[in-house]
Amino acid sequence: MNEDRIAGNWKQFKGKIREQWGKLTDDDLDVSAGKREQFVGRIQERQGLLKEEAEKQLSDWQRRNPDFRFDD
Repeated sequence: MNEDRIAGNWKQFKGKIREQWGKLTDDDLDVSAGKREQFVGRIQERQGLLKEEAEKQLSDWQRRNPDFRFDD
């Protein structure tokens, strides 16, 4: 998937992401846009979760949103 598609994909799903993890800021989303490991770290930090739980939440969310993809 090229960078333009990833960026468009990310913008499209920002609202759904904010519904799931309301404590994430716009800056969190912008910094981690399309980068799974960075995004997991932001979820972990803002939600006060262990890395394993943040990973699980993200994997569960991705199963419910199969059109969403990360670039890494």
